[in-house]
Order: sequence, then C-alpha cells, then structure tokens
Amino acid sequence: MQITTLIENDVADRRADLVAKWGLSLDSKHQDRKILLDTGAKGALVRNAERLGVDLSQVDLVVLSHHHFDHGGGLPAFFAVNDHAKVYLRRPPDGKCHFRALLVVNRFVGLEDGLLDRYQDRFVYVDHFTEIPPGASIFTDIVRQHELRRGKLYLYLKQPNGYLHDSFGHELVLALRDADGLVVFTGCSHSGAANMIQTVAQRFPDDRIKGVVGGFHLVGIPTFNTMAASKAEMMDLARTMLQLPVDACWTGHCTGQKAYAALKTVLGNRLAEIHTGTTVTV
Repeated sequence: MQITTLIENDVADRRADLVAKWGLSLDSKHQDRKILLDTGAKGALVRNAERLGVDLSQVDLVVLSHHHFDHGGGLPAFFAVNDHAKVYLRRPPDGKCHFRALLVVNRFVGLEDGLLDRYQDRFVYVDHFTEIPPGASIFTDIVRQHELRRGKLYLYLKQPNGYLHDSFGHELVLALRDADGLVVFTGCSHSGAANMIQTVAQRFPDDRIKGVVGGFHLVGIPTFNTMAASKAEMMDLARTMLQLPVDACWTGHCTGQKAYAALKTVLGNRLAEIHTGTTVTV
C-alpha cells in the first residue's frame, strides 16, 4: 500500500515547492481504490496534490478522522475538484470544539459553521463498525484500556452553560486490509494511539498490523512545542506500543518533535516521521 502525505506541519526534505500547514491529509492507494484520510486545514492539499502527481478528482472516498478544522477544513477545496467521493465521518459533537490553555488562550478549532449543511449530500455518518467497502473498516467504539495523555485536557466542547472536556465521541479509526496485513490510520489519536491500535487488534486478532500511520497527539501546547507528559511517561507509552502487534509506525503532525524523540529512543527503527510530500510503502 502506498501512502502520500499531502498535508503535514513540515515539508519533506527537498520539497520546497510544497506548502506545509498545521494539519494532516493522507492519500492512500488501496487495492483498486483511492482513499483520502482528512484534508488538512484549508485548500493547500489541492496545490500539493497537483505537485505530487495525486489526482484528487479520482479519489473514491474520504474518511474524516474527527471534527477539527486542521483535518476537515480542506473539504470545500476538495469538493471543488471532486464531484462524487463520499465523506465518511462520525456525527458532530454536542458543542463547539475549542482549545483552551494558560487561562488566556481560547480558540475555536472545529469545522467551519454550516459546512456539514452546505455539502450534506456528500456526507455519510457512521455510528458503528462499518466496512466502506470490504477491506476498508471504520471503528467507532474505541477501547479506553490505556491511559490518555494530558494534551487532551486542553480540548473542550463549548456548551450554552460553559465548557466541558471533549470526550471525542466524534473520532474514528480507519483500517485498510491488504493481502499481507492491516494498516491503521489514527488521525490525531485524541482517544490514545495505543487504544486505537488495541481496538483494531481486538476486532482482528489473527491479522498482522503491518503499519500505523497518523498523529499521536502527544504535543501539549503546539506553539511552545511542549509534551503532553514527561519524557519518562512518553517512554512508557512507547514500551506499551512495543507490546502491541504492530510492525512499524509513521507519525507526524500532533505527535510533536520532543515526544517523537522520546518515542524513538524506545521504538527505534519501528518508528519514522511523515511530512508534507512523504510517500511510504507499507
């Protein structure tokens, strides 16, 4: 399976012609289908796709990992170049998504108001485990076996009477099956990367998970590149991931550079980075 990163925070080496933006968009060639996971924050994925030789008009379906702008903000630009692909996603959360930190930062991070209504014919809401089509599985019930990192504490849902921590009932996991195993796509892993992997492993206990691709949301406050937990806790997480039936991981976006370095000390060559323009074969 070939996976190309259309949007990520940084640009791959020697790809100065591409645009990097905070967010994620992954184009995958799976069997005879083209599947897009997320679309980044705005329209940069269209320019990047053209320069990477990815024809977005030929994408067969889109999976939206969760309702944050940096993963679904590029949908209008995508719809302008693709008139048929359905977008599979969870139902929107009960409240508006906000990032709050340091007592003074309070920023809306959800999807653009009215987006779901304007393009309602393009969306397919998924409420339970679904294959879309066979070999492409969406998981909605994510186990909570492994501890979540503190970075999630900055993410809220704005309610009429105040703010509640986001429980991420609007998040999903995508797994694509090849003849030699599964590839798991985590989006941002707000529910915990280890939990997402465990969810897939429990559903398909006899299958090899040959790769995990996506963000692990281990950054605390992105502006300051802090970690959502201590280095020791990050290394404990890496040891947990070593116990899961996974051959290799490719990560970027919300994982954070410091957290990546801590994970790398434990996972070694089982862990690699993705950036805008990176193509990996899993």
